[in-house]
Amino acid sequence: MNNTPPSSQPRNPLHGITLEMIVTALADRYGWAGLAERVLVRCFSSQPSVASSLKFLRKTPWARDKVESLYLFMLREQRREARRWGTTSP
Repeated sequence: MNNTPPSSQPRNPLHGITLEMIVTALADRYGWAGLAERVLVRCFSSQPSVASSLKFLRKTPWARDKVESLYLFMLREQRREARRWGTTSP
């Protein structure tokens, strides 16, 4: 049995990050067209919005997994860029 409290997830980079924050960050970084290229779902290519994307992603676990994976990739990419240019990570 695990004695760690369920709310304690120090090594989980998604802990405390809402799906809305993820979609907004990805759309800001890649744009809706770039997001649609990276995750092939219609909610990013046909009249995209944060609200419609959230509605779809909350009902579709495989798509949410892809979006979360892309978000983690984006974070790693940002850290690499920050190290390359000698700045701190966002």
